[in-house]
Amino acid sequence: MPSYEHLRAADPEIYDVVVAERRRQARGLELIASENFTSPAVLEAAGSVLTNKYAEGYPGRRYYGGCEHVDVAERLAIERARELFGAEHVNVQPHCGTSANMAVYFAVLAPGDVLMGMDLSSGGHLTHGHPLSYSGRDFKVVSYGVDRESERIDYDEVERLAREHRPKLIVCGASAYSRVIDFARFRAVADAAGALLMADVAHIAGLVAAGLHPSPVPHCDFVTTTTHKTLRGPRGGLILCRKEHKKAINKALFPGIQGGPLMHVIAAKAVALKEASSEAFRRDQERTVENARALAAHLVERGYRIVSGGTDNHVFLLDVGHAGLTGKVAEKALEEAGITVNKNTIPYDPNPPLVASGIRIGTPAVTTRGMGPAEMAEIAELIAGVLQAPDDPAALAAVRRRVEALTERFPLYPDLP
Repeated sequence: MPSYEHLRAADPEIYDVVVAERRRQARGLELIASENFTSPAVLEAAGSVLTNKYAEGYPGRRYYGGCEHVDVAERLAIERARELFGAEHVNVQPHCGTSANMAVYFAVLAPGDVLMGMDLSSGGHLTHGHPLSYSGRDFKVVSYGVDRESERIDYDEVERLAREHRPKLIVCGASAYSRVIDFARFRAVADAAGALLMADVAHIAGLVAAGLHPSPVPHCDFVTTTTHKTLRGPRGGLILCRKEHKKAINKALFPGIQGGPLMHVIAAKAVALKEASSEAFRRDQERTVENARALAAHLVERGYRIVSGGTDNHVFLLDVGHAGLTGKVAEKALEEAGITVNKNTIPYDPNPPLVASGIRIGTPAVTTRGMGPAEMAEIAELIAGVLQAPDDPAALAAVRRRVEALTERFPLYPDLP
């Protein structure tokens, strides 16, 4: 593991930032569903000398010399992703999930084409057609949501909208949806509407890799994902697609929207993909789902409402409006107590996104630290203690002390200085 002595000598201010963030992560409970802790091996690859190498193009077809070693790293990442997910083609160069989605759109859509995706307030993502995103600006968007009563995807309504509007591309997948997504049903909807189908599995990729969520690969023309979150790799993205789309996807990404790939990150992706093929990773994904269900159930026992009634994966939405709070207030109070979540809209939310009526809670990071069902009961008690007294500094300080005591039992990166 790095010792950071060079950073400390060269730039004490940034060194202090790294140390402070290291301390925050170690002493707090990370419950943001889109965050996780990579392995030390992933950290080392991401901080390696591969960051020095420019490698525009693809393995064997670069625009620069001296790429013989980084070509090996990229080919390993590609083959490991293909094997892990059963994909015909993989592009490992996207810098993030947003650029992975953009590459797919630019590969198959023209400005003004109809794009159909999940509404942000129902659990979708900005890049699924929100007007503040390029996806909502460049394309004609048709949004689908969830049923008001069940708070689950209404597939009959999705099909009705698809038949009516005839989108060229349908996007399934979500950033705040706690139930299993029926990719086979989405395939049937796309076929009935004459549409291509893309799944964005940024949140559930680790569960898919472990066989704990149905795979979208057999059903979708394109699958995009980030490599952090449940996949537990470095910050970055992947595109999986059918072989007939290989040329269009590669061209759309480079030179279409990106230049030189981040070879140190691609190497770290390769490491994470190798880890994701292990039995230990599969067990961790099982525990992540078990922990999410346990934490949600304990909060229900304390009188809190969970959107859709529970969770099938790693994430759930807690309706704090039901408890007389806003997501903004709840997020701030929990952060004061050493518990990190994010405010999140809930379906049919009366509040705007920056206020929101919910908070999004996920268990990947605490599971990676080794916490289990017993700790989920304690965490639920800590969350309830904060939400019952969000304006009481003494109560928040008491919870923070308990948080620090809990995290001390599950040290994070103990080999780091």
